[in-house]
Amino acid sequence: MKRSDRLFALMQRLKDGRLHTAEAMAQDLGVSVRTIYRDMDTLAASGVPVEGARGSGYTAQEMITLPPLNLTQTELEALHIGLATIGASDTEDLASAARALSDKIDAVLPEDVGTPTGKFGFATYPFAEAAQGFRHMPAFRKAIRARQKLRLRLEEETKIHVVRPLHLDYWGRIWTCVVWDETDDTFATFRMDRVTDLTLMPGLFVDEAGKTLKDFHALQS
Repeated sequence: MKRSDRLFALMQRLKDGRLHTAEAMAQDLGVSVRTIYRDMDTLAASGVPVEGARGSGYTAQEMITLPPLNLTQTELEALHIGLATIGASDTEDLASAARALSDKIDAVLPEDVGTPTGKFGFATYPFAEAAQGFRHMPAFRKAIRARQKLRLRLEEETKIHVVRPLHLDYWGRIWTCVVWDETDDTFATFRMDRVTDLTLMPGLFVDEAGKTLKDFHALQS
């Protein structure tokens, strides 16, 4: 398993709000406890709101508070997209302004969010390429609103998936989409930065028992 895939798997686990010990995560992923400790440090450095400590367990929170504002996930997503996109641009004055704004946001973040100073909006390894998923957002959003099927292929796969997109999720600088995968006849969560080919299909879909977002959430509980 690639390190980026392992870190993503850890993120998916932590987001349930429960306390997870390093020992349990290490056993499930087939790595050492020391590796999990390093992974937690990397996630925190990349902006994932990890809470906990070595020996006691880890969890993560979904809401980040900027006094006096409470940001929803969609608002935080919009802010991050803007900073990350402009910060990587070739227009130096705008890129510099984006970095300065990032620093100002860091200065007012609560001390307990686990976000290191100067990191907001600019993901560190191994998620620096997550911005690749931005280009697919309009198509995913349109398909979810219109209940339109998608045909897509993932990085390092030859298989073509026909999916029903159900929900976009933003977590720790990674954008994912929950889908019902008609090709594999199961629910799946795809990282948007791993999608290499994407086509909107003419066919629409309607809710079917066992294939809805509500059914997906029921399986996760």
